[in-house]
Amino acid sequence: MMDSEAHEKRPPILTSSKQELAPHITNVGQVKHYLCGCCAAFNNIVITFPIQKVLFRQQLYGIKTRDAILQLRRDGFQNLYRGILPPLLQKTTTLALMFGLYEDLSCLLRKHVSAPEFATCSLAAVLAGTTEAIFTPLERVQTLLQDHKHHDKFTNTYQALRALKCHGIREYYRGLAPILLRNGSSNALFFGLRGPVKEYLPTATSHSAHLVNDFICGGLLGAMLGFLFFPINVVKTRMQSQIGGEFQSFPRVFKTIWLERDRKLTNLFRGAHLNYHRSLISWGIINATYEFLLKVI
Repeated sequence: MMDSEAHEKRPPILTSSKQELAPHITNVGQVKHYLCGCCAAFNNIVITFPIQKVLFRQQLYGIKTRDAILQLRRDGFQNLYRGILPPLLQKTTTLALMFGLYEDLSCLLRKHVSAPEFATCSLAAVLAGTTEAIFTPLERVQTLLQDHKHHDKFTNTYQALRALKCHGIREYYRGLAPILLRNGSSNALFFGLRGPVKEYLPTATSHSAHLVNDFICGGLLGAMLGFLFFPINVVKTRMQSQIGGEFQSFPRVFKTIWLERDRKLTNLFRGAHLNYHRSLISWGIINATYEFLLKVI
């Protein structure tokens, strides 16, 4: 009788707690990739924005690094972080989507598509990159705010967005073609090569060693992809620096730049060395921060 009563009084507390917590744990697991991507982007933008500004001037005007730095010095320190809000909003959002959607879509495709893992992961990366292009207007405004030719037209993100409004919704998405081409391809290569590159690095035996490996892995991939897609970004920058007027195709703008720069590949890649170093630092910070936060959260 006592055994029977004891058995009846013994509530399944542990099982119940696990059942109640399971959905919450799953939700946290789904959200953390988005949160980690967002925080990694914020950390990176604040640190590397001045370097990005120098690079932007070189891409737009085809000038040397020294001349671009002199331009920024003439603009004054008060304008050094001018235009940081659009990339901050854009990068925190797009990197949250890049990492989060990639994880979600990879899981979804693995469950419902019978294809090699390489194919499903590549498709997930391309789809994530394509979704990021929704936020092209923020990249568009960033281009306008960083171009000193537009300094007298507007001083902040809101004014720049208003200036584009009268030209219609299509104006916000000027330069969409090169962004789609860049995002999908670079995402597929980044996620596809991240694992193999890390495997070639020395085995990490401590938290700091893991952090260094993640920085090196992200940095090397970011630098390689940044160099590979540099001409696409040059065309994108030229397309987005225009307000109003004809919408020129990607090949036409590329041809114009090619002729302006004396049909020399070296001139087309002017600023690529700085972009290489910036990408090395940026993607090193992004990947290391992302992987670190992933373990902490």
